[in-house]
Amino acid sequence: MSTTPRGRRRDTPPPRTGSSETEVLRGFLDYLRTSVAAKVEGAPEPQVREAAVPSGTNLLGLLNHLTSVERATFLGDRVTDWQGTFRAAPTDTVAEVVGRYREAVEQADHVLDGCTDLAAPLPRPRPNATAPSVRWALTHLIEETGRHAGHADILRELIDGATGR
Repeated sequence: MSTTPRGRRRDTPPPRTGSSETEVLRGFLDYLRTSVAAKVEGAPEPQVREAAVPSGTNLLGLLNHLTSVERATFLGDRVTDWQGTFRAAPTDTVAEVVGRYREAVEQADHVLDGCTDLAAPLPRPRPNATAPSVRWALTHLIEETGRHAGHADILRELIDGATGR
């Protein structure tokens, strides 16, 4: 990402992926993952955790939530309080939350690297839980990450004027 003189980033165009369905899905998911992490990375304290909208949504909480979504979907983690995932701990730094997100993405990618059939159930270590297909999981993560990346765009612009992907 390059920065223009007014602190605005130029948009990074959609990814050029391979032609297979897996390459397209994973390419777009990676693009969104990178975009949302970049929105949080370098955001100033305490604004990164302050709610800018009546719902209480904040930039750091969004990435904390997406970490839980990655872990629940691809690694089989059980989440009992989804609303709670929208809040980072008061002691969490921006670097720690971004680092945990990137670690979850790396672990999820390791699982996905072993998935060759998009129609097959996603391997999950959680017993007694029906696993979605790999295709469904990838599509869901694209939707979830894209939705929250849009929220992050707006929140980051409200914090310090940074725009772009």
